[in-house]
Amino acid sequence: MRHFDGWEIILLRMVSIQDFADRLSAIPRERFTRENVLAFMRDNRVDVKTLAPYLFFSGDHYTRNLIRRTPMFELIAICWESGQGSAIHNHCDQRCWMAVPYGKVQVLNFQVVRRDNSTGFCELRPSTHYLIEPDSPQEVDPEEPVHQVVNAASFGSRAVTLHVYSYPYETCEVYDLKAMRAGMVRLVNTTEFGVVKSDLKLEKVAL
Repeated sequence: MRHFDGWEIILLRMVSIQDFADRLSAIPRERFTRENVLAFMRDNRVDVKTLAPYLFFSGDHYTRNLIRRTPMFELIAICWESGQGSAIHNHCDQRCWMAVPYGKVQVLNFQVVRRDNSTGFCELRPSTHYLIEPDSPQEVDPEEPVHQVVNAASFGSRAVTLHVYSYPYETCEVYDLKAMRAGMVRLVNTTEFGVVKSDLKLEKVAL
């Protein structure tokens, strides 16, 4: 962003996913902050055509496609067929930023009303919600970290989201809204660096 004669001029840079990952890797640890990474994602829009090696879709489940992992972060492309969504989940104090190179998704936030860790009981209530589109990257609010990502069928399109997680992590907490339960699950990548690691029936797509 630049200022000129009282106006804020937003400078967007269209980059390849390789360039995006390299630039992200170059951010020093002390500057890998909520504000700086979000600004980086807003200023560097990924050309969806360069994501072709990582675009795997499945009619059974959204797919997680690992692009880059460093000690500081991991960069994952998640591919959503129309109508697919995540479980309600929490990254357990890990920071998360999201951009949408293709399509759009809705993020639904939830507040924890009551919980009992000894039994797994957890009552949630819906809170805020917002859309993420190609011109509006967002971050998971650390003050309201329980959320769900949905590519609503009404949007009428596949969607691809780019997620930056810091630090890399292998488990997250998921919630069952109706059963009022919470528990930890292990995350599984569908592909890593373009290599299939899953037994899902996959369709490789170029958008």
